[in-house]
Amino acid sequence: MRVVVIGAGGREHALAWRLASSPAVETLSVWPGNGGTALAGWTLESPALAGAADVAAQAAALAAIAPDLVVIGPEAPLVAGLADALRARGLAVFGPGADGARLEGSKLFAKAFCERHGLPTARAWAVATPAELSAALAEAGERVVLKADGLAAGKGVLLLDSRAEAEAAG
Repeated sequence: MRVVVIGAGGREHALAWRLASSPAVETLSVWPGNGGTALAGWTLESPALAGAADVAAQAAALAAIAPDLVVIGPEAPLVAGLADALRARGLAVFGPGADGARLEGSKLFAKAFCERHGLPTARAWAVATPAELSAALAEAGERVVLKADGLAAGKGVLLLDSRAEAEAAG
């Protein structure tokens, strides 16, 4: 089996490392990869992929490589619909489509999904202005968690101990 792992972080390196140990995997490539994947000989050097700035171009470049499986690690290409574009070209993909990736891509969408389906979740307020933040903090109490909507690459969450900290951070 020919496998391409999409991504450059530690998660993708770990996925590649585990896949490399499978006897079913004949060739393994990581794009764009990192220093560790390059040392392991897994980094995919592809001018077509390197020049692919959007999902359609990436899907076309990957289809030309014709892997048996594409594993997409990072959230951004999943939210952008890369898995959907690859599936539309007949490629096997490990990773959710754009609809499923919205759960990770938008805190507001995820919160609404939980509420709509009766899944336990903490109370939340969506705010866009300092006045809205102040009103939400008055209702929420002292200790709050502030989250930015959208992709934050594992960041974008602040654990705050007081209303003053939350207002200063907002």
